[in-house]
Amino acid sequence: MHSTEKVYLSIILIYLAAVLLIDLYAFRGVRLLIGEMKNQLLRNGIYIFYWTITSILIVGIIYCLFNIRQIQMHNPKFLNYLLGAIILLIVPKIIFILFLGIEDLGYFAFGLYHKLFSGSSAVGEVITRRAFLTQTGAILALIPFTSIAYGIVKGKYDFRVLRKKLSFNNLPKNFNGLKIAIVSDIHIGSFGDNYNAVKKGIDMVNALEPDVIFFTGDLVNDFAHETNGWLPYLSEFKAKKAKYSILGNHDYGDYVSWNSVEEKQNNLAKVIEFNKKMGFQILLNESVKMNIDGEEIAIIGVENWGTPPFPQYGDLKKAMNGVEDVPFKILLSHDPSHWGAEVLNTTNIDITLSGHTHGMQFGVEIGSIKWSPVQMRYPRWGGLYTEGKQHLYVNRGFGFIGFPGRVGMPPEITFIELEKT
Repeated sequence: MHSTEKVYLSIILIYLAAVLLIDLYAFRGVRLLIGEMKNQLLRNGIYIFYWTITSILIVGIIYCLFNIRQIQMHNPKFLNYLLGAIILLIVPKIIFILFLGIEDLGYFAFGLYHKLFSGSSAVGEVITRRAFLTQTGAILALIPFTSIAYGIVKGKYDFRVLRKKLSFNNLPKNFNGLKIAIVSDIHIGSFGDNYNAVKKGIDMVNALEPDVIFFTGDLVNDFAHETNGWLPYLSEFKAKKAKYSILGNHDYGDYVSWNSVEEKQNNLAKVIEFNKKMGFQILLNESVKMNIDGEEIAIIGVENWGTPPFPQYGDLKKAMNGVEDVPFKILLSHDPSHWGAEVLNTTNIDITLSGHTHGMQFGVEIGSIKWSPVQMRYPRWGGLYTEGKQHLYVNRGFGFIGFPGRVGMPPEITFIELEKT
């Protein structure tokens, strides 16, 4: 069995065990809440509905367990939406059982106290079994349920434009006011045939009238055939001067069990070719000099460079060959961890543009509050980071993968304007 398949199977088994345990305990809370309902038919109907939904999830998980290879190759959306259904139903139940657990601990502690100090095991009717905490947990569970449901249905298509103006004293004067649009992590296979959603995002990019568009990788989830039917749309990105792209970790097909090395290489070649058909100049550990009226800046593109288990195909030294003396440099590198490892304080690269993290497709960004679980792995996971005279911008992604939604972390189009000081 391929190592990737083992990982998927392990994840599926963990999901199965988690679903069973959480549902069993949550059902206990449901019985406490509606156990005294006078309408027995309605009460039984709720019980049947509860276990019907759980059974469907379990059957789906077991189906994946025995057909993981076929699903991965031919129907990855099934896995994504199964994961979405699990998260939609399990996260609210976790909130619910936390309150239920606190209530149960309270009853246990209260009963133990009476038994030890009053000689009685009776708890009494301090509060009924339809306790305040359990009811509160049930109400609060509606918040993540509605948020996740919105993220799956609409949030993943709720594109936003984030704007930044960056100033440099070494920027050639002819590049003053250069308008840059950044798109990352399209993951086109996740959109299925929802052409209108993608067109909406592309139209928003074009409305910015950028001079340059940078695409920082992950065109597909795994397979080149995901791009079938998409060329009329993805070739519509419009820039006044140039469009450049790089590869992301998913573009290499490393998470698939291929029949041969040649099959994998052929898949990668098709992904690269599609970038070109989109009208992008793809940079594979190489650089170009962008010229405006006799002045130049360097555009450097590396292949994916990530911390393990993500592959490291990037070769920054090779990519910078020939542009060392260009006064202003922009680096395209899919994984933001590359900035701290090989760029910051060791090169004179002015701006690094990355993606990869998606902001985990979940988080909170309100005013100065900026949080996502992904920051536990990536300290630089979204937005602008500056140290000294060097900048890193991490785009939160255009598309989605795994969880088929976005909660508090909308898909992003970045717009940067360069300014000469």
